[in-house]
Amino acid sequence: MHSTKVAWLALAAGTLLLTGGCKHEAEQPDDDNAAVAVSPAGIFPITKQPATIRIMVMDNNRVDNFATNEFSKWIEETTNLRIEWEVVPPKSAEQKMTLALASGDYPDVFLGLNVNPVLQALYGKDGVFLPLNELIDKYGTETKRVLEEAPYVRDMITTPDGNIYGLPLVNECYHCTQGTKMWINQTWLDKLGLAMPTTTGQFFDVLKAFKEKDPNGNGEADELPLVGATNTPSGSIESFLMESFIESDSSHMFVKDGSIHVAYNQQGWKEGLEYLHRLYEADLLAPHTFTQDRVQLKQLGENPNDAIIGAIPAQNPAIFSDMDKSRWKQYVTVPPLQGPGGWRTAVYNPYGAVTQGAFIITNKAQSPEAAFRLADLLYSGEATFRSNVGRPDKEWSWAEEDDVGIDGHHARWRQLKLPGIPGKKQNVHWSQTGPSYRSNEWRLSQAADPDNPLEVVLYQETKKNYEPYRIEKNKIVPPLFFTSDQAEELADLSKPIDRCREDFLTRAVLGDLDIEAEWNDYVQSLEKLGLSRYLEIYQAAYDRKMAGSAK
Repeated sequence: MHSTKVAWLALAAGTLLLTGGCKHEAEQPDDDNAAVAVSPAGIFPITKQPATIRIMVMDNNRVDNFATNEFSKWIEETTNLRIEWEVVPPKSAEQKMTLALASGDYPDVFLGLNVNPVLQALYGKDGVFLPLNELIDKYGTETKRVLEEAPYVRDMITTPDGNIYGLPLVNECYHCTQGTKMWINQTWLDKLGLAMPTTTGQFFDVLKAFKEKDPNGNGEADELPLVGATNTPSGSIESFLMESFIESDSSHMFVKDGSIHVAYNQQGWKEGLEYLHRLYEADLLAPHTFTQDRVQLKQLGENPNDAIIGAIPAQNPAIFSDMDKSRWKQYVTVPPLQGPGGWRTAVYNPYGAVTQGAFIITNKAQSPEAAFRLADLLYSGEATFRSNVGRPDKEWSWAEEDDVGIDGHHARWRQLKLPGIPGKKQNVHWSQTGPSYRSNEWRLSQAADPDNPLEVVLYQETKKNYEPYRIEKNKIVPPLFFTSDQAEELADLSKPIDRCREDFLTRAVLGDLDIEAEWNDYVQSLEKLGLSRYLEIYQAAYDRKMAGSAK
């Protein structure tokens, strides 16, 4: 292996066992646990004798069978741990976990259930979820590296009592941090001689031209100028367009002068609703935007005869088009549109890299040390490759000297086979289940593939059109820890508030109500549903976080 590649691993991907970076059992095992003797940090296998560990894992529609998966086999061979799997459906995973905890019959580890911080703190306080701080100090070779390279992670996973109860999945996806995008058919713009719109007024005019001037050239009035769906990532119709009328984060909240506010009771939100209604009234915004799901959206995007969609709010083109076809390449991103009040903002989520609670160790673990060392291994370079991409020289390889990365710099590795996609299962890797550490540097050093250019397109479009306009970080509500009482109260408050906001938005856009006449009643309804109390709870958690950060 080239020395530059070994240096790269040490810098950006952690230890790879195949480089000889991890020692195998040449030292005496640490005999702290009488039942299961655990090797010191960095020594493999983890246990001298085979040991069994029970794991509950969330099912993954990209993984065929966790028990027979190639990465699972590698884990068992490397660690000497024999895994007993309990696979639970995604929709009922939290319920399955809480029922198991209530019954007293629960596993050693919860893997990939992404347990929220409130439940971590609650079960941690009761001693059911084990604090990991001392285990990190003693055994966390790779975990400590991740916390050093990405120091923001420690702050996000440490509960108010100072303990860490769950290890995260860390995935620094550059284009995902600015995932609220609008895609427009460049082929149609070119055919009609239209420039890329930069204001809400120009966007209206472009959509009107799409409707009236037959840009797909089939002689039929079948064009849908603007259409969306109800469940696309970062793709609700208001997520992109409202940023032209009021600045907010991905939760429609913002911080101003140290105070937390919501955007959807502000004057700018009202003006945004009026704009959306104008689009609908002019037959530029398809009504089924508010009823169809992403499957139906993709069917429209892949209309068998001609392209019929002009513009689509979505994180990426895979939402509305098949990647193994070429139509998605007609679409490029629209930069944030300047609204009548001067707003022109891109939603930015600098905290989205961390998925909480990807690995939880319970008090049922016969050897918490062995369980933690398994988690620590998952952050290593080789495990990161194997758990997310596959096997060396089969699903990935080191890059050639002239390979260029996604970001235009020298590539470090190349993907040999496309990763699993939803609904199409494979049995080589875990497809982003459980902990791993994929830094921006790691992700962007993948060799650009001219046959599969999506990642390059997403990087370039984000860099060009969204990074220059993204909301300032100090205006974004950061991840906050709430007490169990606060979290329960927020859950009770948020559901009716969200329903009220969504219902008013849909009815306002579709013309089922008079926005001007009913706006004040809507704002008062939010108050009656407890919006002030909702914000008060957020404010208390925010103030506590800011006070802690200032120490």
